[in-house]
Order: sequence, then structure tokens, then C-alpha cells
Amino acid sequence: MNGLEWLFWIGLAIPFYSYIGYGLLLWFLVTGKRTFAKRPASGQAVSEPPAVTLLIAAYNEIDQVILKMKNCRELVYPKEKLNIVWVTDGSDDGTAEALRAYADVRVLHQAERNGKIAAVNRAMPFITTPLVIFSDANTMLNPMAVVNLVRHFQDARVGCVSGEKRILELRHDHAAGAGEGLYWRYESRLKKWDAELYSAVGAAGELFAVRTALYPAVAKDTVLDDFVISLKIAMQGYRIAYEPDAYAVEVSSADMGQELKRKIRISAGGIQAVIRLRALLQPWKYGLFSFQYISHRVLRWSLAPIGLLLLLPVNLALAWPSPGFYRVFFYLQALFYLSALCGWLLEKRHIRFKLLFVPYYFLFMNYAVLRGLGRYVSGRQSTLWEKVQRGELRTNPA
Repeated sequence: MNGLEWLFWIGLAIPFYSYIGYGLLLWFLVTGKRTFAKRPASGQAVSEPPAVTLLIAAYNEIDQVILKMKNCRELVYPKEKLNIVWVTDGSDDGTAEALRAYADVRVLHQAERNGKIAAVNRAMPFITTPLVIFSDANTMLNPMAVVNLVRHFQDARVGCVSGEKRILELRHDHAAGAGEGLYWRYESRLKKWDAELYSAVGAAGELFAVRTALYPAVAKDTVLDDFVISLKIAMQGYRIAYEPDAYAVEVSSADMGQELKRKIRISAGGIQAVIRLRALLQPWKYGLFSFQYISHRVLRWSLAPIGLLLLLPVNLALAWPSPGFYRVFFYLQALFYLSALCGWLLEKRHIRFKLLFVPYYFLFMNYAVLRGLGRYVSGRQSTLWEKVQRGELRTNPA
């Protein structure tokens, strides 16, 4: 093969493996493990529930206080064993004052805003329970979430448990809602298989639990704090379990403009994490977990978008000297991009056709990664979250 052909096949192989091939390989490996390996003891009912702290970091969430506290009251867990702590640093909309009306809630507040991870780092010395569960103010948990998270810690090898993120249905599903919902269903399946094979690769910030004693030191400029916390625990030799029956429900972004802001930030944070956790790129040291990490996360945040960017022009250069595979594949690529363009046009006109939202959202995600790379390189990514507007609910999540 000549140089262009090598570029074509590399540009095709990396995104294909990252988004599809790894999922197929994971399914094959997990199926084999189910056939030949014994089921782990983790996940059995807990005879004596341990004390747990639910830690909620919030900035100007006055509109969510009543809903979130109602949701906390509905959690099935011994009340004397469930501590609720809010850290509201920087909030100036009355969030802290509203929370102080709840006698069983501990509120940690300071006027200065330094970002979410700084607030969490400040709150952790106040946590005295053996387990701590992190949740966002704007996500609602299912009643059995705490019970289902806690039972995994009977396995001494488990240091972190990730819950599942679910996207609520909207009145009018647009590309942000349809695309993100489908993406998270696929991601949830991969996380389940990852955990079954060995360990999940990172935790969802909307809901995850850790052994308090394992909470690692996290730099105050960390963007994806949930991801870094969970992976640092994995680097200590512990597994990250995954519990789909402990889930956090939230609404998708109001539109693709809001979703783009969120995705660019996540992508910049992902690249930051890959660089700072580069020790995990050593399979000779971290074994199977390193393979899972590279396959599931690193490629998506680095080489996969670049491969897609190169694939179309390289394919075009190969397609016209002679008819054959490269020309057919170019037509297929063109059809995919045309479908994405149609999805974008329908989104602009508020016309619902979910099938076309899929290619649009896929390209949109990879575009966001490239933008995130640019933001990280330029040093313009702030640790302070810019609130994303959410869509309108079909039903009340509480």
C-alpha cells in the first residue's frame, strides 16, 4: 500500500474501533467470561448498612433546592445512617439560606467561588462516614440508588461505584435530546460490560460513590473532577463498579448551542485528564484497566476525531484514480455527511426526525472534541462551570 492508503486505513480503523469495534470486542470478552468464570460476590444485599454521606456541590441552585431535598427524602436508606451535606461556595442567590431551613442538612458555605472541585476538596475533611456519595443538585435519584450503590462495597476490591446517567424525555425531542439520550444508552451498556470484564472506566459525576479513605488529592484546576477522582482510585489498585439500578435523571440541554458549550468543556477536561493521568497509558503497569481506558476513553478524546477529519479528503484522493472500493466508500461517507447535514437543517427548523439526529450528533461530538483540544492548548478552559440551559420536562422528575 502507498502512503495515502495507509492514512486511509489508519483514519478508518481508529474511530471505528473507538466507537464500534471496542464495543463488539467487549461484548465478546464479557460473553466468554460469563461462560467460563464464576460470578463475583459483589452486589449482594447488605445486612448492616454502613453510614453514608450524600455530598451535593451546588452553585446558585435555589430553584433546585426544594426538588432535590424532596428527592433526598424519598431515598430508601436508614435515616440515621444517611447524612446530607451541601457545599454551596460562591452561591449568592439564597441557596445556602434556603438549605439552612432543613434541620437535618449540613451546609458548608463560603462567599468565595473557586469551582466545584475546590468546594468538594474543602468539604471532604468534614466527611466522617466510611462512604461518600456525590450527586448534582439538578439530578434526581431513584429511591433505591443509595442501597444499590452501597452493596458493591462488600467487595474489598471495589473502591468506587458509578451510578447510571439517564436523560429524561422532552416535549419536543431535538438533536440534543435525541442524540444525547441515544449516546448515553450506548455508553451505559459499555460501562456495564467494562465493569463486568474488570472495571468501569470512570464515574458519572451525576451519581457515584467512593470509600472516603480513598478520596485522592485532586488539583483545584481539574475540569472533569468525577472522572479524575474515580481513575485515581483505580490507580490505587481498586475496581470501579457500575450499578445501572442506581441512576440519576436529568434533562438534556435546551438546544445544540447549549450542548456544544457542555461538550467542548468536557472534551477539554478529557484531554487534560489524559495528559495528567498519562501513567495509565502503561499496560505493563496497569494491565487490563489500561487497555480499557485507552480503548474507551483516550482514543475518543484524541485520535478518533483526527482520524475522521483526515478520512474524507484522503478517501477523495484515493477514489478518483480508479473505480472500486475507495470510490464506493467515498459515496458512503458523502451519504453519511449529507444525512448529518439534513439532521442539522431539521434541527434548525424544529422538525423531528430522530434517525438523522444520530449522524448529526456523532459528528457534532467529534467537532466538540477538536474545539476542546483547541481550548485546552490555548489555556482558555476555566474550572468554573458555565450553567447550561436545560430543556422542558414532559413530566416532573420528582
